[in-house]
Amino acid sequence: MKLTFSIITAACLWAVMFSPLTAPYVDFWLTMSLSAVILTGLATVFNPGWRKTLDWSFGNMALGLAVAIFLWCVFWTGDKISSMLFDFARPQVDAVYGIKAGASPWLLSALLLFLIGPAEEIFWRGYVQKTLSLRLGANKGFIIATALYAAVHIPSCNFMLVMASLVVGIVWGLLYRFFPDRFTAIVVSHALWDAAVFVWLPL
Repeated sequence: MKLTFSIITAACLWAVMFSPLTAPYVDFWLTMSLSAVILTGLATVFNPGWRKTLDWSFGNMALGLAVAIFLWCVFWTGDKISSMLFDFARPQVDAVYGIKAGASPWLLSALLLFLIGPAEEIFWRGYVQKTLSLRLGANKGFIIATALYAAVHIPSCNFMLVMASLVVGIVWGLLYRFFPDRFTAIVVSHALWDAAVFVWLPL
Protein backbone atom coordinates (compact mmCIF):
# COMPACT_ATOMS: atom_id res chain seq x y z
CA MET A 1 0.00 0.00 0.00
CA LYS A 2 2.80 2.41 0.89
CA LEU A 3 4.69 1.64 -2.31
CA THR A 4 1.55 1.93 -4.45
CA PHE A 5 0.69 5.28 -2.88
CA SER A 6 4.24 6.54 -3.47
CA ILE A 7 4.27 5.50 -7.13
CA ILE A 8 0.86 7.06 -7.77
CA THR A 9 2.07 10.26 -6.11
CA ALA A 10 5.13 10.34 -8.36
CA ALA A 11 2.99 9.67 -11.45
CA CYS A 12 0.63 12.50 -10.57
CA LEU A 13 3.46 14.95 -9.95
CA TRP A 14 5.14 14.06 -13.23
CA ALA A 15 1.84 14.34 -15.10
CA VAL A 16 1.30 17.85 -13.74
CA MET A 17 4.83 18.89 -14.75
CA PHE A 18 4.93 17.33 -18.20
CA SER A 19 1.40 17.00 -19.56
CA PRO A 20 0.53 19.58 -22.26
CA LEU A 21 -2.75 20.05 -20.40
CA THR A 22 -1.15 21.26 -17.18
CA ALA A 23 2.49 22.14 -17.89
CA PRO A 24 1.74 25.65 -19.24
CA TYR A 25 0.12 26.58 -15.95
CA VAL A 26 2.85 25.54 -13.51
CA ASP A 27 6.37 26.69 -12.82
CA PHE A 28 8.33 23.61 -13.92
CA TRP A 29 11.41 24.08 -11.75
CA LEU A 30 9.45 24.98 -8.65
CA THR A 31 7.18 21.98 -9.16
CA MET A 32 10.10 19.67 -9.89
CA SER A 33 11.94 20.86 -6.80
CA LEU A 34 8.87 20.34 -4.62
CA SER A 35 8.37 16.92 -6.21
CA ALA A 36 11.97 16.01 -5.40
CA VAL A 37 11.44 16.95 -1.77
CA ILE A 38 8.18 14.98 -1.61
CA LEU A 39 9.67 11.84 -3.19
CA THR A 40 12.73 11.98 -0.96
CA GLY A 41 10.42 12.37 2.02
CA LEU A 42 8.34 9.36 1.00
CA ALA A 43 11.44 7.24 0.45
CA THR A 44 12.85 8.30 3.81
CA VAL A 45 9.65 7.64 5.76
CA PHE A 46 8.86 4.31 4.12
CA ASN A 47 12.43 3.08 3.64
CA PRO A 48 14.86 5.00 5.85
CA GLY A 49 17.59 2.40 5.26
CA TRP A 50 18.76 4.06 2.04
CA ARG A 51 20.76 6.59 4.06
CA LYS A 52 22.91 3.83 5.54
CA THR A 53 23.98 2.69 2.07
CA LEU A 54 25.65 5.98 1.18
CA ASP A 55 29.43 5.84 0.89
CA TRP A 56 31.12 8.96 -0.45
CA SER A 57 34.40 7.21 -1.19
CA PHE A 58 36.71 8.14 -4.04
CA GLY A 59 35.82 4.91 -5.80
CA ASN A 60 32.12 5.68 -5.81
CA MET A 61 32.67 9.25 -6.92
CA ALA A 62 34.94 8.11 -9.77
CA LEU A 63 32.49 5.43 -10.87
CA GLY A 64 29.65 7.94 -10.79
CA LEU A 65 31.63 10.31 -12.99
CA ALA A 66 32.52 7.50 -15.41
CA VAL A 67 28.89 6.40 -15.74
CA ALA A 68 27.77 9.99 -16.31
CA ILE A 69 30.36 10.41 -19.09
CA PHE A 70 29.30 7.10 -20.64
CA LEU A 71 25.65 8.12 -20.64
CA TRP A 72 26.41 11.52 -22.16
CA CYS A 73 28.31 9.81 -24.99
CA VAL A 74 25.44 7.37 -25.52
CA PHE A 75 22.96 10.23 -25.74
CA TRP A 76 25.18 12.32 -28.01
CA THR A 77 25.39 9.38 -30.39
CA GLY A 78 21.71 8.60 -30.07
CA ASP A 79 20.79 12.22 -30.76
CA LYS A 80 22.74 12.25 -34.01
CA ILE A 81 21.32 8.94 -35.21
CA SER A 82 17.71 9.68 -34.23
CA SER A 83 17.89 13.12 -35.88
CA MET A 84 18.91 11.47 -39.15
CA LEU A 85 16.24 8.78 -38.96
CA PHE A 86 13.22 10.60 -37.56
CA ASP A 87 11.92 14.07 -38.43
CA PHE A 88 10.23 14.42 -35.05
CA ALA A 89 13.32 13.60 -32.98
CA ARG A 90 15.12 16.95 -32.88
CA PRO A 91 11.98 19.07 -32.34
CA GLN A 92 11.04 16.86 -29.39
CA VAL A 93 14.54 17.16 -27.91
CA ASP A 94 14.41 20.92 -28.40
CA ALA A 95 11.04 20.97 -26.61
CA VAL A 96 12.68 19.39 -23.57
CA TYR A 97 15.45 21.97 -23.62
CA GLY A 98 12.81 24.68 -23.88
CA ILE A 99 11.98 23.97 -20.24
CA LYS A 100 15.14 25.79 -19.16
CA ALA A 101 14.42 28.94 -21.15
CA GLY A 102 15.08 32.04 -19.06
CA ALA A 103 16.33 30.11 -16.02
CA SER A 104 19.72 30.74 -14.44
CA PRO A 105 22.27 28.07 -15.45
CA TRP A 106 23.79 28.32 -11.97
CA LEU A 107 20.43 27.70 -10.30
CA LEU A 108 19.59 24.80 -12.61
CA SER A 109 23.00 23.24 -12.02
CA ALA A 110 22.55 23.46 -8.25
CA LEU A 111 19.02 22.03 -8.37
CA LEU A 112 19.99 19.15 -10.65
CA LEU A 113 23.19 18.32 -8.76
CA PHE A 114 22.04 18.57 -5.19
CA LEU A 115 18.28 18.04 -5.21
CA ILE A 116 16.56 16.70 -8.32
CA GLY A 117 19.13 14.15 -9.51
CA PRO A 118 19.74 12.60 -6.08
CA ALA A 119 16.03 12.62 -5.23
CA GLU A 120 15.13 10.59 -8.32
CA GLU A 121 17.68 7.89 -7.44
CA ILE A 122 16.71 7.84 -3.78
CA PHE A 123 13.10 7.27 -4.81
CA TRP A 124 13.26 5.09 -7.94
CA ARG A 125 16.22 2.87 -7.16
CA GLY A 126 16.75 3.29 -3.41
CA TYR A 127 13.08 2.82 -2.58
CA VAL A 128 10.94 1.55 -5.48
CA GLN A 129 13.37 -0.91 -7.06
CA LYS A 130 14.69 -2.07 -3.70
CA THR A 131 11.20 -2.71 -2.35
CA LEU A 132 10.01 -4.48 -5.50
CA SER A 133 13.18 -6.59 -5.55
CA LEU A 134 12.64 -7.71 -1.98
CA ARG A 135 9.05 -8.69 -2.78
CA LEU A 136 9.36 -10.11 -6.28
CA GLY A 137 13.03 -10.86 -6.80
CA ALA A 138 15.87 -8.75 -8.15
CA ASN A 139 15.13 -9.28 -11.85
CA LYS A 140 11.41 -8.50 -11.65
CA GLY A 141 12.13 -5.59 -9.36
CA PHE A 142 14.52 -4.12 -11.90
CA ILE A 143 12.15 -4.60 -14.85
CA ILE A 144 9.07 -3.18 -13.13
CA ALA A 145 10.88 -0.21 -11.55
CA THR A 146 12.52 0.67 -14.87
CA ALA A 147 9.21 0.44 -16.72
CA LEU A 148 7.52 2.64 -14.14
CA TYR A 149 10.32 5.21 -14.32
CA ALA A 150 9.82 5.51 -18.07
CA ALA A 151 6.02 5.35 -17.85
CA VAL A 152 5.67 8.40 -15.61
CA HIS A 153 7.07 10.45 -18.50
CA ILE A 154 4.38 9.31 -20.95
CA PRO A 155 2.00 12.23 -20.14
CA SER A 156 4.58 14.52 -21.77
CA CYS A 157 3.51 13.08 -25.15
CA ASN A 158 7.21 13.33 -26.01
CA PHE A 159 8.52 10.04 -27.42
CA MET A 160 12.16 11.10 -27.14
CA LEU A 161 11.78 12.00 -23.47
CA VAL A 162 10.12 8.67 -22.69
CA MET A 163 12.86 6.75 -24.54
CA ALA A 164 15.56 8.78 -22.80
CA SER A 165 14.01 7.91 -19.44
CA LEU A 166 13.88 4.25 -20.43
CA VAL A 167 17.55 4.18 -21.45
CA VAL A 168 18.90 5.84 -18.32
CA GLY A 169 16.47 3.83 -16.21
CA ILE A 170 17.90 0.62 -17.65
CA VAL A 171 21.49 1.71 -16.99
CA TRP A 172 20.91 2.91 -13.42
CA GLY A 173 18.54 0.04 -12.72
CA LEU A 174 21.06 -2.55 -13.90
CA LEU A 175 23.77 -0.96 -11.79
CA TYR A 176 21.51 -1.15 -8.75
CA ARG A 177 20.46 -4.70 -9.66
CA PHE A 178 24.02 -6.02 -9.67
CA PHE A 179 25.83 -3.51 -7.47
CA PRO A 180 23.44 -2.24 -4.78
CA ASP A 181 26.43 -1.41 -2.61
CA ARG A 182 27.38 1.18 -5.24
CA PHE A 183 24.20 3.18 -4.70
CA THR A 184 26.21 6.33 -4.03
CA ALA A 185 27.89 6.04 -7.44
CA ILE A 186 24.47 5.75 -9.08
CA VAL A 187 23.28 8.88 -7.27
CA VAL A 188 26.41 10.76 -8.33
CA SER A 189 26.09 9.64 -11.94
CA HIS A 190 22.45 10.75 -12.13
CA ALA A 191 23.22 14.15 -10.66
CA LEU A 192 26.22 14.75 -12.92
CA TRP A 193 24.47 13.46 -16.04
CA ASP A 194 21.44 15.66 -15.40
CA ALA A 195 23.56 18.78 -15.06
CA ALA A 196 25.83 17.89 -17.99
CA VAL A 197 23.20 16.96 -20.56
CA PHE A 198 20.81 19.72 -19.59
CA VAL A 199 23.06 22.66 -18.69
CA TRP A 200 26.79 22.20 -19.16
CA LEU A 201 27.01 20.21 -22.42
CA PRO A 202 23.55 20.14 -24.01
CA LEU A 203 23.08 17.89 -27.02
